Amino acid sequence: MLRGQHVDFSDLDLDLSGVTPFNQRVYDAIRAIPRGETRSADDLAAELHVPKALTSITQALTKNTFVLIVPCHRVRELGNGLDKPSPNSGIISKRRLLSLEGAQPQAGLTLFDALLAQDRRRAS
Repeated sequence: MLRGQHVDFSDLDLDLSGVTPFNQRVYDAIRAIPRGETRSADDLAAELHVPKALTSITQALTKNTFVLIVPCHRVRELGNGLDKPSPNSGIISKRRLLSLEGAQPQAGLTLFDALLAQDRRRAS
């Protein structure tokens, strides 16, 4: 997969013992996102019928230990947060993983936008 080959993990059974039922729902929704596509955290919350659960969804993403099988890199944060490192995959960025899947760059996101978002985080 890290060389760009398509690998289908959709029918792989995971040992989810110890994973909360809510996190399991989040992981199932993420696994359903097609290769090379993304969804916003808001989209995911709406799909799960929990529009005010963004914090819980974010926590589920950071607790994901099945990095490539439950592809959290397909979930965008506010401001298209694709350049942040994936929480459990070190320095591999979401954008890099998506490019390996053949994803098209997000329209309208420029280097200026990314730097501005980074400055805003530092200021807060």
